[in-house]
Amino acid sequence: MEFHPQPPSGTPKPWAFPTPERGTLPNGLTVLRCHRPGQEVVAVEVDVRAPLDAEPEGLDGVATIMARGLSEGTDKHTAEEFAAELERCGATLDAGADHPGVRVSLEVPVSRLRKALGLLADALRAPAFPDGEIERLVANRLDEIPHELANPARRAAKELSKELFPATSRMSRPRQGTEETVRRIDAAAVRAFYEAHVRPAASTVVVVGDLEGVDLDAALAETLGVWTGALAEDRPMPPVTADDTGRVVIVDRPGAVQTQLLIGRVGPDRHDRVWPAQLLGVYCLGGTLTSRLDRVLREEKGYTYGVRAFGQVLRSAQDGSGAALLAISGSVATDVTGPALADLWQVLRVLAAEGLTDEERDVAVRNLVGVAPLRYETAAAVAGTLADQVEQYLPDDYQARLYAQLAETGTVEATAAAVSALPADRLVTVLVGDASQIADPVRELGIGEVKVVSGS
Repeated sequence: MEFHPQPPSGTPKPWAFPTPERGTLPNGLTVLRCHRPGQEVVAVEVDVRAPLDAEPEGLDGVATIMARGLSEGTDKHTAEEFAAELERCGATLDAGADHPGVRVSLEVPVSRLRKALGLLADALRAPAFPDGEIERLVANRLDEIPHELANPARRAAKELSKELFPATSRMSRPRQGTEETVRRIDAAAVRAFYEAHVRPAASTVVVVGDLEGVDLDAALAETLGVWTGALAEDRPMPPVTADDTGRVVIVDRPGAVQTQLLIGRVGPDRHDRVWPAQLLGVYCLGGTLTSRLDRVLREEKGYTYGVRAFGQVLRSAQDGSGAALLAISGSVATDVTGPALADLWQVLRVLAAEGLTDEERDVAVRNLVGVAPLRYETAAAVAGTLADQVEQYLPDDYQARLYAQLAETGTVEATAAAVSALPADRLVTVLVGDASQIADPVRELGIGEVKVVSGS
């Protein structure tokens, strides 16, 4: 057998997260475009500033139903016809609602971009919201709720939000509504929310892909450019307040063989100067299989398949008053819930006392910065991140600067940020499991008052 010589490695090509071109259409719609050679599937993201805290009282979930209803027929097509037109374009269209607003996502081959933009424009400009389709979407949402409550991770997230935020805050309640509030939603409520909040001047469209030879200006003018609406009004954001007094809530699931863990608090978002160091430090703690939490709880103790630490932006504001959820999540066998929590808290205390190592910091930087070119290989990944920046009131070059800041962050700075993000004495712990088996061992740990609630 003849072996060919191994090809030599080349010099890495310089890479930076792309900065888009920014413009505005006459109707007030902001446009971000980013040419990515070779990306023949174009990704389009539309961010609409229709936040969940704008939902009428007692109608939690109406933003979600409205978002789902955007593709259920327009002034030109029925729901079935609209779906068929998307298929003819080879396009996919999805929409959803979260605390910052409504997001509509489109992917389509570049050769059919103009046609797909026309369908997207119809969905945003003149959705029909037929009574029958809205009733079906409400019924589908009601069917989803029991499945979410049965899912330990989803149930833990619901309970943590309820514990962290005051009852008057929209953040304390499920994003997509409860059974009680969703039942009240009808087509009239959906239309009212749409008319009050969905308008071009309150929206941004992001277009990413190989735009060589594409007259995007003309395509946008003929499609999204004909969308009309009143001028956008700045909506004051209510302050984010949270109670991170150390305590434990057990969501009782009799007979459960595993305990789902979700431990968290609220901290600074991406506008804060500490974010790069916080991102790096939390990644060192539990961002990957080789991080400290996994090394102790999975490799040394065998308690779990994996435990993760992360920061998730909840809502941002231009004045920096936004917030992020800082959390640790995972699952362990019921009979080792107490020991696993004891070791987890010991990891946090050792981190505060001894800090991260230079090796941990270096590995985290390589993972976060080094994988970026692969992470943003697709147009959809770039478009999603650019839309996140818009949603969070960040500058267009934010992501590019973030990677440079991560590379410059030292071990001491990352340690301080991680300890501040997840202090051992200021964490709300939610456990979904068999309370009869885990309550007493958890109380013995002394990590806060223990409360048991029903799992239903």
